[in-house]
Amino acid sequence: MASGTRRPAPRLGVVLDQVTATRYVTPLKEGGSLPGIVEADDLGTYVLKFRGAGQGPKVLVAEVIVGELARALGLNVPRLAVVDLQSPIAKYEADEEVQDLLTASIGPNLGIDFLPGSFGYDGSRPPTPDTAADILWLDALTANVDRTWNNPNLLVWHRNPWLIDHGAALYFHHSWPSRGADAERFAAQPYDASTHVLRDVGSSPGAAHERHAHTLSRDLLTDVVEGVPEVWLEPAPGLDTPAALRTAYVEHLLARVARPQAWLPGDVS
Repeated sequence: MASGTRRPAPRLGVVLDQVTATRYVTPLKEGGSLPGIVEADDLGTYVLKFRGAGQGPKVLVAEVIVGELARALGLNVPRLAVVDLQSPIAKYEADEEVQDLLTASIGPNLGIDFLPGSFGYDGSRPPTPDTAADILWLDALTANVDRTWNNPNLLVWHRNPWLIDHGAALYFHHSWPSRGADAERFAAQPYDASTHVLRDVGSSPGAAHERHAHTLSRDLLTDVVEGVPEVWLEPAPGLDTPAALRTAYVEHLLARVARPQAWLPGDVS
């Protein structure tokens, strides 16, 4: 992934930068939701995740929450921004599938900074054992099933690992308001790390929990969740306001942090 400009990541609790797409460059065919490359009015280049894609805006919510949690833990994540997509861009797109997606996504979408010269993780430059354990711990905490050799969702940029594509995490919100509204149920779900791309690279997941669990306070989680644009928060019975939805995300994550013995692979007793 590559960008024309590098800007500091937003501080937690601050609304994501908002920019306007000025040109749709090309689709990324390898993405299931057909993300695309766009240029924006801040002179940056972004991978655009569309709210009109089949998975819907909950995927964008997971991208923001997990991405900003990773950043809070000191892991590398490309800068996120809200990218406004306007109708003239769709008008000039020749590919009908892409045009339909653009038209369905007019308004705010998620932009992920495009890292120049990066390449997909292939195991030839593994992260340090502690960094690998931190990544596995975060994936276990957020129930991210999509960091396998089939789809590593890691880039290597300037010799360091960068985490991308967290839309498959926080699966519980897809079943709201029924079983998914039970924070304790989510807290007790074990995490299967048998296919995780960093399973054989990392040090102790238990030590990673000791390093980072205290960081995920209610205040920090509230700040992270507040960064999700309201327009992406889909109401559900019993969770019919943005405030109720934000609270539910915080409670689910707090409950899981408190019960590592139920979900963390390896050596937590």
